[in-house]
Parts: sequence; C-alpha cells; structure tokens
Amino acid sequence: MLQGGYASVLQARSREDFRGEVVRFAQTLGFNTVSALAVIDHGIGRSEFVYVDNTPAAFTQVSTDTAKMRRDPVMQHCRRQSIPIIWDQNTYTSQGVGELWEEQAQFGYCTGVALALHLPEGRHFAFGVERDKPLPSDRVELTRLVADLQLFAVMAQDAALRVLAPSLPELDRPALTPRELEVLRWTMDGKTAWEVGMILGISERTAVLHVNNAMHKLGCANKHQAVLKALRLGLIQ
Repeated sequence: MLQGGYASVLQARSREDFRGEVVRFAQTLGFNTVSALAVIDHGIGRSEFVYVDNTPAAFTQVSTDTAKMRRDPVMQHCRRQSIPIIWDQNTYTSQGVGELWEEQAQFGYCTGVALALHLPEGRHFAFGVERDKPLPSDRVELTRLVADLQLFAVMAQDAALRVLAPSLPELDRPALTPRELEVLRWTMDGKTAWEVGMILGISERTAVLHVNNAMHKLGCANKHQAVLKALRLGLIQ
C-alpha cells in the first residue's frame, strides 16, 4: 500500500518539502499545475486556509477572487462532496459560467481532476490537478488515474495538516486494543476485511468492527486515514 510516490509525501518535514512532493507527483501523472489546500474550521465563520501550489504568477489574482470562487462549479462541488470531479469546458458552460473557463484556460487550466477530504474535527483537505490537454479517453486509464490521485490525496492530507498547520494541537495517542492494531497492520498491507478475517480466524463482520472501532478512536473518516494516523502516532510500524 505505502509504496513509491504515494508514501514519500509522508516524509515531508517542511512546506517546501510538501510542495515539492505534490508538484512532482502531479507532473508524473502528466499535469502541469497542482494545488493542495488545508482548511481548519475554528468555529462558525472562522476558518484557517493554508495552501501550496505552482499556480502561474499571472493567474494568482484571478484564482483568489472570492466572488469568482463562489461561482466556480468545481470549487462548489468540492465544498459539498468527497467524490472526485473530472472537469472540462462543458462543466462550466453547462452551469452558465463559461467565461470562468475561458479566463483560466489561457493560463493552461483547461481540464483536470479535483477532490476534497472532509475529516472529523472541522478539518478539510482539497487537492486538484490541471493541464492544457484532454484527459485520457480510455475509461480504464482515466479510472486508474483518478484512483492514483485519490490514494495520493489520502496520503498527502496527513502531511498537509502536520506541515501546513503546525499550530494545531497534537492529538493524544488513543488506546487501541491489540486486535484493532493487528487489523490495521493487515489493512496497511492492502488486505480486505474478508482476507483479514481469514488470516486472524475471525469473521469478516468482526474484522470490520475492529476497523470501525480504530477509525472512531483515531478520529478518522475511513480506514486509509486510520492507517496513516496510526503510523504517524507510532501505533503501528
């Protein structure tokens, strides 16, 4: 599971390290530009935004226009959902905001993929990649590309919250049971709940229960985030 470019972002120790890993991964998949945004909600109307990107300098003013952000269908999608959005010119014209696409296309933002992870305790992580040429037309290839981005985003969100928002208080090390830790270790190796159950001699339902308990104790929204957090806290190796 934690192999190659997916895992290297976990080793980032500074904003520059993190930005370098994010840009490198995006370019490996054939994307010119990338942005990663960590959002921390401190209360109603009080949120902290920290981001890294390689946005062209000339596009910075356009990309940070709050009024336009509220009308941007890609950004609005990411605010409400965790499902990735594959976007192009039609995404904007179908919503009656084709001029927004025209404005960004001149800077190379013609098509891309964006997604957001909405985590417990008011934490969010948005990740988007863009390029000036069409995405793969082959459905299998496109699905693989989106899956690669999703996996990387899961890895990157942990590093982003640690590196980009270091002022956040460190979370306590929760007390996981030996069985919960064991299930997380096998999950880290890519085993399904059914496979974990067979290995440990328990039912698939019990394996799922242990994973869910670990997720709850770690304050994570899914098993991948739970594995990453357990690694960072030194609960598993």
